[in-house]
Amino acid sequence: MLIRLSAGMSWVASVMFAMVILTGCDVSTPTHIGDDSVIPSNLQRVSYSALPDWYDDDVRYALQAFRNTCNAKIQYTGRVIPDRELLNEKCNMLPSASANVATIRAWFESNFQPYKVHNDNGETRGTYTGYYSPEIPACRTRTATCNEPLMAPPTDGRNFKNVDKKTIVNKQIGRVLYWANMVDVQNIQIQGSGMLKLDDGTHVKLNFAGTNDMPFKSIGGELKRRGIKPAGGYSADAVWQHLKQNPALARDVIYSNPRYIYFNESESKNVIGKLGTPLSKIRSIAVDDHIYTVGLPVYVNTNLSDGRKFRRLMIAQDTGSAIRGWIRADIFFGSGDEAYQFAHGQHSSGEMYILMPKEYTYVKPSK
Repeated sequence: MLIRLSAGMSWVASVMFAMVILTGCDVSTPTHIGDDSVIPSNLQRVSYSALPDWYDDDVRYALQAFRNTCNAKIQYTGRVIPDRELLNEKCNMLPSASANVATIRAWFESNFQPYKVHNDNGETRGTYTGYYSPEIPACRTRTATCNEPLMAPPTDGRNFKNVDKKTIVNKQIGRVLYWANMVDVQNIQIQGSGMLKLDDGTHVKLNFAGTNDMPFKSIGGELKRRGIKPAGGYSADAVWQHLKQNPALARDVIYSNPRYIYFNESESKNVIGKLGTPLSKIRSIAVDDHIYTVGLPVYVNTNLSDGRKFRRLMIAQDTGSAIRGWIRADIFFGSGDEAYQFAHGQHSSGEMYILMPKEYTYVKPSK
């Protein structure tokens, strides 16, 4: 099963055990304190006891994901920006990969301060959606079925920034890697990565390599605007199936979305996020990089598409064109059919808590 939500030890036992083993963590006094700056009203300092089910989460998996953050070249941008030297110091103090849950939880508590996030209007609940890495059929050459190129960024100096999708495809502004059905190409572009199953049985992994920086326009939203309702409604399944059955409509609607995503072929089967490091199934999320520096720990309180509570420590390791706002995130569910079932149905409200390195007052003042 993709999602395992174990109850774990009680929070009382966890706290007591954490106090006992705390001396086993590296919680030495930081050498860097950082300067003062303004805390925006969107962030409210809270204690760990305010994080729902914090003491039930198996944070070992979050630590594994956070190691990838520490191995990445972080871009310190946005409005919520961790102090570079202080975050580097935390990365140099990571617990052992074999440490137990209580030790790792105590490490996070000793090194990070949680802040509850509020929207600009004061609301504390935002929207959580999901994404995954699909597998689609593809071809090495163009065919009647494989009618749309999957391209890498151009190497001939041609500009692709702020050039719309239709122009990029028609002029082939890029290096053609493979071909696939244009509906499947649109899907893999929305997800940002995927696996190709070629007509000769070969599997090829594609990861995100760049974008034309044009805005994303919803395919389902465009169908609604035109008064076209697929037989199954506006779910991803229904929309893709309807477009495959109506190729002329598909071309028109898909090209109305000006955003274009380029890919690179990857030897690794891992899905690579904005940080350039592997994403972790149900431990990585995409956030708004206009607000947050990508790489920070984030505690999520929401529900899955089947109604189960989803309360766990995640790591912000990716971004998305539709992910905008203080409490807005995309949960990465992994690869394959099961991941798809969770991802395509994920749309719930929830709370968000950002974890910032301690010993520093946050964040960069608004201009």
